[in-house]
Amino acid sequence: MTIDPVGVDVTVDDGILRVTLNRPARMNAVTTATLEAVADAFEKHAGDDTVRVAVLTGTGRAFCTGADLAGKDLSAPPSAGTIDAANRTVAAIRAFPRPVIGAVNGPAAGVGVSLALGCDLTVAAESAYLLLAFTRIGLMPDGGATALVAASIGRARALKMALLAERLPVTEALAAGLIAEVHPDDDFAAAVDALATRLAAGPVEAFHATKDAINDATLGELDSAFTRERAGQLELLASADFHEGVSAFQEKRTAVFGRS
Repeated sequence: MTIDPVGVDVTVDDGILRVTLNRPARMNAVTTATLEAVADAFEKHAGDDTVRVAVLTGTGRAFCTGADLAGKDLSAPPSAGTIDAANRTVAAIRAFPRPVIGAVNGPAAGVGVSLALGCDLTVAAESAYLLLAFTRIGLMPDGGATALVAASIGRARALKMALLAERLPVTEALAAGLIAEVHPDDDFAAAVDALATRLAAGPVEAFHATKDAINDATLGELDSAFTRERAGQLELLASADFHEGVSAFQEKRTAVFGRS
């Protein structure tokens, strides 16, 4: 099976920009090219006056299961390419002058959590979950996740979510204030369409000013988080724990960290 390394569909219809991750065979795990394509879409349409709202979602069973580790060459030197692409994408969503709906249709893991929480209104299907899976492969959260999660649910819960890498069901994420809405799976697509239509009919400049004011008040650490995460991640990508974590992932076994 040939898998599209980019896998991003972009459409504009009735004032709604839809950016859809479309790598269902890989559970919408993203490559550097995938992230760059998402960032391109938001940056290209930022000045499009016909766009009044945007929706970021996934095709198939998942929203985004993080970076694609299939075929990862552990002998290659660490690269900042995917980290930089993730940071650029989240920054483009944050800067987009219209409301962005993160439609979490299924699992959001790794950088998928950053993409989901970088949106202005994050809504989820009832069966979905959030998972900061980075420590499972010897890494730390990136894509601004250290700021995005803590800004919503506080230090204690953010640390638990990041350090223990446990699934957070979206019903619990809703109760914690991490996301905005949860809908039954069968009703999810219709609920997202209704929300997008409602926002598209609203006062775009008031929405823009409101989005910027609230994000500026709550996400003042986002740019600094990008910088800290990039530095920390590059060190971790060169570590023995990362080598072991990815090897274990690829071999479908439990990682044993602390090996020399």
